[in-house]
Amino acid sequence: MGKWQGMGKGVGFDEKVGVRGKGRGRRGRGLAGILTPPPPPLQSLRTTARSCAGCTPPPRQTPRLSASRAAPTYPHPCTPTPCTPTTLHPPPCPPCMAAVLMALCSILRKALDKIAEIKSLLEERRIAAKIAGIYSDAEPPRKTMRRGVLMTLLQQSAMTLPLWIGKPGDKPPPLCGAMPAAGDYVAKPGDKVAARVKAVDGDEQWILAEVVSYSHAANKYEVDDIDEEGKERHTLSRRRVIPLPQWKANPETDPEALFQREQLVLALYPQTTCFYRALIHAPPQRPQDDYSVLFEDTSYADGYSPPLNVAQRYVVACKETKKK
Repeated sequence: MGKWQGMGKGVGFDEKVGVRGKGRGRRGRGLAGILTPPPPPLQSLRTTARSCAGCTPPPRQTPRLSASRAAPTYPHPCTPTPCTPTTLHPPPCPPCMAAVLMALCSILRKALDKIAEIKSLLEERRIAAKIAGIYSDAEPPRKTMRRGVLMTLLQQSAMTLPLWIGKPGDKPPPLCGAMPAAGDYVAKPGDKVAARVKAVDGDEQWILAEVVSYSHAANKYEVDDIDEEGKERHTLSRRRVIPLPQWKANPETDPEALFQREQLVLALYPQTTCFYRALIHAPPQRPQDDYSVLFEDTSYADGYSPPLNVAQRYVVACKETKKK
């Protein structure tokens, strides 16, 4: 019982073993597919938690995998033998897992850098077209962008803001989350900033604007109001311009790069293009989360609005310390 019945065409295990000896559907499979012994009991595959397929030889009775089912291999830091984590092998040892994670992080960083490079090229083309006079006064006026479309674009800009992923030991760079810009930093044309301008009624307010140019001689920016309904160009000194974050901070790895609870900030009020003073009610808990902020509002008894969500992209440090 259980012995081979022959090596000719149409042969196999005895029926009492549990494999049908005759029938259709086995032609052309070859001996490699039908002569593989059954998998061993799970007990024979047990190994210590510190071992893996690359550190210790696999058990002798480990079933072979066909070419179509072969598991991927990874460079093994311990031995020249590749580490092959599969469902039939024990999980990779800590050194192997660390090597795999480092390789994946490197691939992710390269992908994010490529995305940032593509976005930068597209922005440069847009700015070059704007400077070339595509939007000059000589041409017919453009149709004003609808408010809903503008709000959708601002939300997309916040969602696509790249997440900072540093190497072990790296600190978040300037303009990552709450990290301020360097003292000598100059925003590039096309960058979005918070700009303090004078309104029609004479009051000053912080608006979302786009940098047009910067004069090193005069030490001043030229910025355009992002809102096309009040499309104006303003000439402002550097202290009236706050660059917006260029990376999102990861709360799980870089919590120090986020504004903390009850910290005073300037936040973009939802469905508007104006920044207002607010207190941080709760910082993000996950990379995709927003800030929860309390806007200053005298119409409420405590002087603050209910909590509202604002993306990391549109929350900056407030230079004014006194409450209005």
